Amino acid sequence: MKLKDFDYHLPESMIAQHPLKKRDTARLMVIDRKRKTIIHDTFSNIADYLPKKSLFVVNDSKVVPARLFGKKEFGGREVEIFLLKGLSDGYCYEALMKPLRKIKDDEKIFFNGSGIYARLEDRKKMIVRFNKKNALMHLKSVGHIPLPPYIKREDAPSDRKDYQTVYARHQGSVAAPTAGLHFTNALVAQLKRAGHKFAKTTLHINYGTFKPVEDDDITKHQMHSEDYCLLSRTWQTILRAKKENKPIVSVGTTSCRVLETVSRTKELEGSSNLFIYPGFSFRMVDVLLTNFHLPKSTLLMLVAAFAGQDLTVKAYQEAINKNYRFYSYGDCMIII
Repeated sequence: MKLKDFDYHLPESMIAQHPLKKRDTARLMVIDRKRKTIIHDTFSNIADYLPKKSLFVVNDSKVVPARLFGKKEFGGREVEIFLLKGLSDGYCYEALMKPLRKIKDDEKIFFNGSGIYARLEDRKKMIVRFNKKNALMHLKSVGHIPLPPYIKREDAPSDRKDYQTVYARHQGSVAAPTAGLHFTNALVAQLKRAGHKFAKTTLHINYGTFKPVEDDDITKHQMHSEDYCLLSRTWQTILRAKKENKPIVSVGTTSCRVLETVSRTKELEGSSNLFIYPGFSFRMVDVLLTNFHLPKSTLLMLVAAFAGQDLTVKAYQEAINKNYRFYSYGDCMIII
């Protein structure tokens, strides 16, 4: 497969910069793989397109306020630290920093008079060390939600709620599992009353999700790794549903990657670098709910693997023609 096969032109005006006031009023594109058809509806009507007694598998990872703005010890210049991943000691994080060249290795960076400061521990590996354990918990009130780079505005206080799923529980992501942003608590309750069930997994999304594929031959792309966890009882629930021919609805590409990783490795906890692209054989996922993704992205390749390349191209062109809202705060599709 060639990289150009996953390219498309999107007018910038179609990139959603703000969420809808009501999550479940997003537009829903319904793609039927067998019939090769596409129809249009509203997300609140998703139950109309689901097989009876489906099992939704959602990612309950929570976005952390990972963008920190501090002051240098010498000169007071502002420094931005974007925390990517907490390390096992509880004090250190992999991070992006700017302006990196202006920061000395032994220089303290203070945050809003909190008494907490950070030092650059390892310049090559981009690791910062805080003077308090689990510093992010102490700094969450001054941290900023890390909106994706294609949202061309500063984060607002409302993003702390809007850029989280209603079922988010476990902190660790620097980007939201956006397919789940369309659910409301009322809609989840409605689906449960209709006989559908929900199972939770956790995959912490890191900044690698925005890494573009650069190799013209996509099979040479090195997929980033992300930490995941799936409880044993949850996995047994999923396996039981599969055995009973109850459809598994993956809410988002992250849930999909966890399900397909565990089905292959049998490891319920670990780090997944599973790269799903056309030709991939899905073992667990029967229905995929997902947003519209960036050109040349691994997420778009996963969608093409599930829906088929030609149908995916057709769907994206139709979404553009019908003025869908794209990316994190945008509309979505369900592939059945």
